[in-house]
Amino acid sequence: MEAYTHFREIQHDLKRGALTCCAVVQHHLSIIKSKTRLNAFLGVYEEEALVRAAEIDKKIKAGNAGKLAGLVVGLKDVLAYQDHPLQGSSKILDGFISQFNATAVQRLLDADAIIIGRLNCDEFAMGSSNENSAFGPVLNDIDNTRVPGGSSGGSAVAVMAGMCQVALGSDTGGSVRQPASFCGVIGLKPTYSRISRFGLIAYGSSFDCIGIFSKSLEDIALVLEVIAGADDYDSTVSRKPVPCYTDAFKESIPKKYKIAYIRETVESPGIQPEIRDAIKEKIARLKDQEHQVEAVDFPLIEYILPTYYILATAEASSNLSRYDGVRYGLRSPHTEDVQTLYKKTRSEGFGKEVQRRILLGTFVLSASYYDAYYTKAQKVRRLIRDKTKEVFKTHDFILMPAAPTTAFKLGEHSDDPVEMYLADLYSVQANVAGVPGISVPCGTDDKGMPIGLQVIADDFEEAELFRFSKIMMSLN
Repeated sequence: MEAYTHFREIQHDLKRGALTCCAVVQHHLSIIKSKTRLNAFLGVYEEEALVRAAEIDKKIKAGNAGKLAGLVVGLKDVLAYQDHPLQGSSKILDGFISQFNATAVQRLLDADAIIIGRLNCDEFAMGSSNENSAFGPVLNDIDNTRVPGGSSGGSAVAVMAGMCQVALGSDTGGSVRQPASFCGVIGLKPTYSRISRFGLIAYGSSFDCIGIFSKSLEDIALVLEVIAGADDYDSTVSRKPVPCYTDAFKESIPKKYKIAYIRETVESPGIQPEIRDAIKEKIARLKDQEHQVEAVDFPLIEYILPTYYILATAEASSNLSRYDGVRYGLRSPHTEDVQTLYKKTRSEGFGKEVQRRILLGTFVLSASYYDAYYTKAQKVRRLIRDKTKEVFKTHDFILMPAAPTTAFKLGEHSDDPVEMYLADLYSVQANVAGVPGISVPCGTDDKGMPIGLQVIADDFEEAELFRFSKIMMSLN
């Protein structure tokens, strides 16, 4: 089977009988088997994917197939898929089988998508390199000595290598956009509350978003159209109507936009020179097309990353308290009483990075430091959101790097957590402010590693984000 760029091409051939869903699944399975060294998949659902493909082939012939019939999807190991393992790439959930589907997963299935497997990630989505998984690191398909980014590294690599057409990930501080940048694919983090979080393992509940990876903007728009929207199982999800996002690609005359770029992100000495050059080149090209592009100052930029890590670790400390060895998952055999059961189970089950973030979160929530850190960070978060929204009063988008560097070497930052956290420097703003962001490929560096540029938009402006991203990609 030939490789398809867009799902609409697959659907066209499926409808005219030139292709079957079984052939599509077999194609992806063959790639998965040939690239097991990448360690992207923790579980491949070969038999059931083929059975489901055969059922959907019958639906297509009968003319009653769903909107996503034939779409092969991989799921990050933080999304519940009924009767399948769910571990968050952690030892502490060894043996846990999900008893229900996440809302996003259920909506994929209802639209006749085919789930092909479970994807590796940083443990409990905590990391920027996919080196924190209990099942070993995921490798970048372009250069196996480099990381794919994190925490949704397995999702990014699966799409990058053609193991599936679309993958779902989660984005708490850049965990979709940063690996998309490192792997040369497209990664969307929608507006907070656009997609139900029901069935998503919680890391930082006020930041977590389900995100989408693909090589095609249209495919991401179509999947968002299917999985977004109100859900009775999630009281935080928005009840705003879901637009027909795929209509964004039907306009023949592109709009002229007003774009801001944050001066400090382009002029920072910490940014890789090739990324700075890519941004400047895109700014020049946009101006040539008569879009308005101008620099803006964002005086709170130095506070975004510390604000994120104070609040996200605090929420992680609370959310991860449920993993205690009593109710489900791992239970340490080296216990004498209830107290040692908790201590041993959590010490043996959680990896070092997860332990570090739980300790940080517990510290900022402690009685002596709650007001000094947690309360103050919440106030600063509000200021950051207000300042971000202020930019959108006069501009349509903010353009910035998805990450300060391209994919770095495996183990390069493992001994320095602060260096690793700095990989999130430019991606966390969208999470702190709750606005949508997307990373699109924009060339390569001098070693051939992909560069991703990020565009963020105002709340619920995903349709405009797709339109502008299409323009950005046409400039490559």
